[in-house]
Amino acid sequence: MTDSDDASAREPAISRRRLLRAGPGLAGALVLAGSASASDARAPAPRATTSPRPAAPRPSGKPPAPAGLRPLKDPVFTLKDYRRALPGPAFPSDAVALTIDDGPHPLWTPKILRLLDKHHVPALFCMIGNQVLGHEAVARSVVRDGHQVANHTWSHPTQMGRRPDRLLRKELARAQEKIYDTTGYAPALFRSPGGDWSPALLRAAAKARMVPLDWSDDPRDWSRPGVAAITRRLLAARPGQILLCHDGGGDRSQTYTALRTVIPALKARGYRFVALDHRHS
Repeated sequence: MTDSDDASAREPAISRRRLLRAGPGLAGALVLAGSASASDARAPAPRATTSPRPAAPRPSGKPPAPAGLRPLKDPVFTLKDYRRALPGPAFPSDAVALTIDDGPHPLWTPKILRLLDKHHVPALFCMIGNQVLGHEAVARSVVRDGHQVANHTWSHPTQMGRRPDRLLRKELARAQEKIYDTTGYAPALFRSPGGDWSPALLRAAAKARMVPLDWSDDPRDWSRPGVAAITRRLLAARPGQILLCHDGGGDRSQTYTALRTVIPALKARGYRFVALDHRHS
């Protein structure tokens, strides 16, 4: 993946819409990684529904910073991995999760939000701190519409896993503060740019009390390979996978057009989009 390029397109702030409530809830508090595992016998969560909810508060100051987690040896790649790291109700057997990186973007994020609202699909938006800066209203609309947010660093540096410890801590902390101060949402999930991981970065994420999140279906939409290529790769998704797409980093018209086909097609196939909903309280 490449660093985000600022786009000149602008679109008016989106209006309040019905909110998404979807997917299984997680345990009330984070558990040390590896200390427990989810039971296969847990009942599946209900399908996505919509209901109104007041806008999230926008506090000022640093996000909550309780004791860190035990570092994971590897990031989370699948829903099965996710449930091992964060024990809770079992995901449905037909579940997939949609994650969207590199925003918020003033044009593509609102377009994708409207598409998700139309199909009642929850998503996890992996936000870059310096993209939230200047696009605060768009970031708030993501949370207001009931979606989840992950920390995707402050500036999306390449080769993140090889960076000095001091920079790792700064990238995570600065993004976390900006996301929290803007939306009232303190992410408990962290995604490294380009999926670049190292033991030092996994330790930094654990110390910041965030679970490292990767993916299992990558259409490489960031490279703009064409709508057909993105669509084909996403339609090859299997239950239990975490899908990767992008709303930032440049022209995302191909991603948006592909998702207009992919989302209803996967739902028609019987797949259930679930939320990766865990945040610090």
